[in-house]
Order: sequence, then structure tokens, then C-alpha cells
Amino acid sequence: MIELISAGLLIWRLSVELRRGQAFSESAERLVSRIGGGLLFALAAYVVVSAGWSLWTKHGAEFSVPGLLISVLVIPIMRYLARRKIALADRLGSRALRTDAVESITCGWLSLVVVVSLVGQGVLGVWWVDAFGSRAIVWFLVKEGREAWAGDECACD
Repeated sequence: MIELISAGLLIWRLSVELRRGQAFSESAERLVSRIGGGLLFALAAYVVVSAGWSLWTKHGAEFSVPGLLISVLVIPIMRYLARRKIALADRLGSRALRTDAVESITCGWLSLVVVVSLVGQGVLGVWWVDAFGSRAIVWFLVKEGREAWAGDECACD
């Protein structure tokens, strides 16, 4: 849901520039960047709460072959999508687009955590791997969320 909200905001931001020009797009850029930062904070909170709940209830992810296959496919797709978004953010100098790319990066990392977790749980019976693995990316979400919230010029790499 967070990814869809971010994409919708980004489309709105770009349409503002097309319709009203550069002057209006700068304020839309700041607004969308700040909302994107808030969405990254919300995603970090969700990951922490979800991982905490899994640890509290001592319940890991449910294994399914379709779930594993989808997660494996999502990793390269999100990597490609994030790289393209970052390249475009560099060209446009868009913090909002960079923030949206971070959400794609996060989706790819979380998919990797799911794959490792499902394999680890299936092979070794370690139900807690998913909770610890997903919490490992919270620092990244908070760091990027702070940068997006501040709305500084995009120093995209």
C-alpha cells in the first residue's frame, strides 16, 4: 500500500510540472518528498511492529512454493526498477523520485529476507530468521526517511 501511495504522489508531482511549470513543481517536489519521508517512517514502524509480533508469538512465515517463487522474481525486478528510478532522480534532481526508489529498494531487500527466511525455516526450522532479517533494514528506512523529510536537494548517487 505504501508503494502505491508513493507512486500516486510521484505521478501527481510530475503532472504538476507538466501542467504548471518549474515554479509550481518545486513546491510539489518538497511536499511529495516530505510525504515520502513519512511513508518511509511508516514502513519502518510496520517492519518493527511486524517483526516484534512474530517474535512475541513465536510464529514464522508460512512456506509456499508460489510465495517463494514470487519473492525470488521480485528481487531482480525491484533492483532494476530502483536503479532506473535513481538514474532518473539524478537527471531530474528529484528527492521525491529518489524516495520512491528507496521504497523499491526496500521491497527488494524484504523479498530477499523472505527467501532466506523461507529456506532457513524449511531447512533448519529457524522460525525467527524473518523477524531479525527484516529488522536489519530499519536503519536504512529511517536514514532515507530523514533525508526525504528534510527535503534537501537530491544528492542522488
